[in-house]
Amino acid sequence: MRVLASRRFRQIIWGLYITSLVCALCLILGPLINDHKIASNQGRALARVIAVTDLRTTIDYQDETGQFHTPPEGVLYPGNLGPGQLVWVNYSKDNPDLVKVEGRTWRLALIPAGSVALSSTIIAAIVISISKRMAKKLT
Repeated sequence: MRVLASRRFRQIIWGLYITSLVCALCLILGPLINDHKIASNQGRALARVIAVTDLRTTIDYQDETGQFHTPPEGVLYPGNLGPGQLVWVNYSKDNPDLVKVEGRTWRLALIPAGSVALSSTIIAAIVISISKRMAKKLT
């Protein structure tokens, strides 16, 4: 019975590990898809940073038709921006709420995704190794 429980525990760890790798992949695919959508019908504008919070950086900008936009989800890749700052942005003409800071790309997601994958691999390897040693001691 203990061997079965130990085996089931390792299966759960493998499942959690695979789930974390899928999440790491999604951390890359999401920005990659957003960048592609912006690039497929791109506009450029000068935006003003309104507010910076832990969850989002709010901007407003005027598109080429003269209409003002304040994307509710904020701007993509907002690192090192501050309130009142002017910054060039690229936006999707098809969806003006999809905006990114000019010059910043999906590649910024590689480090967080790599960190998730690496830390998950290390944790899973340690837990599975300990689990196997404990299972050998029980048999």
